[in-house]
Amino acid sequence: MQIPRHSVEERNSLPNSPGVYKFFNKDEELIYVGKAKSLKKRVASYFSKSHQLNRKTKKLISEIVSMEYTLANTEFDALLLENNLIKENQPKYNILLKDDKTYPYICIVNERLPRIISTRTFDPTYGEYFGPFSSVVAMKNVLDLLRKLYSIRTCKFNLSENNILEGKFKVCLEYHIGNCKGPCENLQTKEDYDSEIEQARNILKGNLSVVRSYFKQQMLTASENLEFELAQRFKEKIDLLDKFQTRSTIVNPKLSELDVFSIVSEKQSAFVNYLQIKNGAIILAKTVEIKKKLEESDEDVLSLISVELRDRHGSNNKEIISNIVLTLEEDVNNVIPKIGDKKKLLELSLKNALEYKKDRMKHSGKEKKNETLLQLKIDLKLQELPQQIECFDNSNLQGTNAVASMVCFKDGKPSKKDYRHFNIKTVEGPDDFASMKEIVYRRYKRLLSDNLPLPQLIVIDGGKGQLSSACDALKELRLYGKIPIVGIAKRLEEIYFPGDSIPIHISKKSRSLFLLQRIRDEAHRFAITFHRQKRSNASFNTELETIKGVGKKTTDRLLKEYKSTRKIKALSKEELIRFLGESKAELVYNYFHK
Repeated sequence: MQIPRHSVEERNSLPNSPGVYKFFNKDEELIYVGKAKSLKKRVASYFSKSHQLNRKTKKLISEIVSMEYTLANTEFDALLLENNLIKENQPKYNILLKDDKTYPYICIVNERLPRIISTRTFDPTYGEYFGPFSSVVAMKNVLDLLRKLYSIRTCKFNLSENNILEGKFKVCLEYHIGNCKGPCENLQTKEDYDSEIEQARNILKGNLSVVRSYFKQQMLTASENLEFELAQRFKEKIDLLDKFQTRSTIVNPKLSELDVFSIVSEKQSAFVNYLQIKNGAIILAKTVEIKKKLEESDEDVLSLISVELRDRHGSNNKEIISNIVLTLEEDVNNVIPKIGDKKKLLELSLKNALEYKKDRMKHSGKEKKNETLLQLKIDLKLQELPQQIECFDNSNLQGTNAVASMVCFKDGKPSKKDYRHFNIKTVEGPDDFASMKEIVYRRYKRLLSDNLPLPQLIVIDGGKGQLSSACDALKELRLYGKIPIVGIAKRLEEIYFPGDSIPIHISKKSRSLFLLQRIRDEAHRFAITFHRQKRSNASFNTELETIKGVGKKTTDRLLKEYKSTRKIKALSKEELIRFLGESKAELVYNYFHK
């Protein structure tokens, strides 16, 4: 069973999703928990802006060895999950949320005539809780809204039926200013009071349509009566309702004590996510990878791993939510939810399991690439892994428009920002050998002068002749023998080594040969595309530029004005003189009319 951990170098592979990240030191101790709207950008900011960080954060970064992450549906959920994990684990670098504070709730107290209060303490026996609220201001606005809509008492008296009948209480100022209807003196019946509490409960549950309709009607009525200030106050109340947030998957009082398991699998591995819920909050989030045995079903895997994970993390919850049916102890209830908050919680768990599976598949792909490079190292008997390979090819048409290309592959993948085009400068006519020597010399002279890293392998598209020319260039630069170089001939895919007239043949099914072929074909494509482009450009304006004494600047002026050679040829001598002057006009006119 493997726990997902990422090294610091893998930070760019994190998803652009909301969630919580956890940093671990070399002793695998959790040292920091944070939340993010985008995990990838937030984690990367620690390492890309290190000069802007304070001393405490720099110390934290110096201790980070690995990290984990857990996805959340929204940034708000990530904030609440972060709070829960900090309270549970007390990481040493988290100082802001280590105190006893938590997010506030609104509670309808279990009393004969219930009060509606705000509290930071969650006790299911005390009353019915709604929230939590990420903003205290938002919570107070909701309370204020309820008290303006309904006559809910604020006193702490014990309003039992006997106490009221005995006349132990007198109405207070709240009654006289209209905020309370006086249930303490039996001026409001219990049925009427309970009806108002039920309406308030509907608002807290998110059933806002009735209240919104009421406010809208009052706003329209005030506007018709030209009471615009009153109408504005009702509009502000509607805005408050729109901002009202009562539900969260991460912290939900209705989801008290339960465990959540989800599994996704492939042929050889299964990926299991485990969420542990205590007091309505997620206090643990883990994803693990399990190597499957032959013919082992997902039900068997999840049933076994759920027992192990529950024992390891000390869970005795009597309800387990899962995406498949589990075989469990008799006193544990297994539920596969179809709708509601439990379904949302299961979807969150599945989201994390699928993300980890995708991440592992990505790493698996990297391992395959490394295997290919390792095989190439063995086949070519190289001293080190060829993480950077550069391949050269040239192209010309009977010696005209001679060009060349160099492509670069890093870690088995094209690095297109490192591709280079070359115009052949010192060679005339169709001489592929001399052209190859020129471009190899120019490439590595430039790398040496700029003090840039050299490749671990050079590939020449061609046989012994091109390879020998490239080796001559390396000898002049004193690089021969320091960089491995091979040539690959097209017809039989033969691999030539310097100084060896007999080529080697790599198995046609070898991944290393496929990589060399791909690099060679890419170099050829890049060269031929550049050659065609240059040949096309050369064919344009050719006739005008062949006129002795007429340069490119004059040619460009003529084409810009008259658009084509045919129109220029049809011009009279006087028109050309007016446009070019007498000497240049004479040259152009005589060329077309001699």
